[in-house]
Amino acid sequence: MRHLLAAAAGLAVLAASACSAPAPPRSAAVPAAPTGPATLPAPTGPHPVGTTALYLKDTSRPDPWNLDAKARELKVTLWYPAEQRDGQRASYMTPKESELTLKGGRIAGVPDDTLSKTRTNAVKDAEPAGRKLALVVLSPGFTKPMSTLTSLAEDLASRGYVVAGIDHTYESYATTLADGRVAECLACDSDADPGFGTGVVAGRAADVSFVLDRLPSTWDGAGRIDRSRIAMVGQSIGGAAALAAMVRDPRVRAGIDMDGTTYARIPKGGLSRPFMFIGSPQHVPGGSDNSWERDWKLLTGWKRWIVLSGSEHQSFTDVPLLAGALGIKPAYGLLPAARAAELTRTYVAAFLDQHLKSRRQPLLDQPSSRYPEVKFCPGACGRS
Repeated sequence: MRHLLAAAAGLAVLAASACSAPAPPRSAAVPAAPTGPATLPAPTGPHPVGTTALYLKDTSRPDPWNLDAKARELKVTLWYPAEQRDGQRASYMTPKESELTLKGGRIAGVPDDTLSKTRTNAVKDAEPAGRKLALVVLSPGFTKPMSTLTSLAEDLASRGYVVAGIDHTYESYATTLADGRVAECLACDSDADPGFGTGVVAGRAADVSFVLDRLPSTWDGAGRIDRSRIAMVGQSIGGAAALAAMVRDPRVRAGIDMDGTTYARIPKGGLSRPFMFIGSPQHVPGGSDNSWERDWKLLTGWKRWIVLSGSEHQSFTDVPLLAGALGIKPAYGLLPAARAAELTRTYVAAFLDQHLKSRRQPLLDQPSSRYPEVKFCPGACGRS
């Protein structure tokens, strides 16, 4: 399935996979004239945002996808509250990453470097600000680079979080490593294998634990992190990995799965730490994906199950925001890109504020007239 293009109502930007939601048919995409470089929405928090990249090597295990690699190499992008608002804006992707991502997604008709021209809001290598900040680990969907969650990452950093986004090497179309090599998607050759999803989330959970181990010694600003307040958020297989990481590593106190089929088995005794599902209508009870129903009864702590009317698999990523730059017109009836970004940012931040900052969020207790697209499950949240 990896060659089927995942898209917000046919936004053919990045590939869906066997561990992602079913992709809409390509015919749903409506060609349009490219609008020029995409601009990510401004962060909503009070803090300027900085970003930097770390390159880590786990010599305790071989790479699961590259049989010639005796160690697991990872790129980790950090976003954080910064001292200054002015400075060089960080790149969204490199031109080569853009080229490989468009090629992998079979996007034609725009220059190869189109995605590299996306305008971000974070200042590259800015001086960190604040102290005792909660940490949020981000994990993207299969085939997608970490950059496709940049809008969410920048917003969380502006609200006072340190965000560590992990590029899970060889699981996306392009990851630039420390020496300049660009790792392509070796895992894409295995996505139809039995047990693929289970293996991916186990590997990603190991990546998360390694990053949590190494972060204090590899980032100068790590002393600003309160390591007793860590959460994980992911989209698609990255959301499934959030649950797997919580099962594996008690340091992850809370987690969010954004539209990801789950694979990790929760112990029979249940998982008592806070967890939230937020997804598209395929995840309503009785919908095409029943993994959330299976896991819901084993979540024994604070939990929420939210579905957004009009959303689809990529609505929780930057993908809809990139549509204009790629000459794709969203299909009628789809949740608009700006609104999808607003809802994702709002509900993810509310969850994190409640569980990492102990700030009660009534928004998470019941439906809101401000956000009528948000349905609370497993009650009256029928198909939308």
